Amino acid sequence: EVQLQASGGGLVQPGGSLRLSCAVSGITFDDYAMSWIRQAPGKEREVVSCMSKSDGSIYYADSVKGRFTISRDNAKNTVYLQMNSLKPEDTAVYYCASRLGAYSGTYPMGPYGMNYWGKGTLVTVSS
Repeated sequence: EVQLQASGGGLVQPGGSLRLSCAVSGITFDDYAMSWIRQAPGKEREVVSCMSKSDGSIYYADSVKGRFTISRDNAKNTVYLQMNSLKPEDTAVYYCASRLGAYSGTYPMGPYGMNYWGKGTLVTVSS
């Protein structure tokens, strides 16, 4: 059974930080590129950040560039999203998703065409 378990969400004040994790099992993690995709209430899904399976190619949405950092540990089958300088507009459910194969980092990968999704973790930025 394939599982993508996102964790690390919570309530944080504006300007604060959170680190999301997504633990992956049931697939060969090294074969998959990974994305973090968020959905705010009443809004469409937005691709936040993506990372290739091994060569470090990375994409960030303009809305998070300079504030968020994606990383992955292939030994732990886990992808991370470090979120700094959080803003109220970052409030959303954050999902991790995977797609088999190569990824160049030059475009937002998702939300369509992803092979597997996690259940999401809620991030609320509010004072």
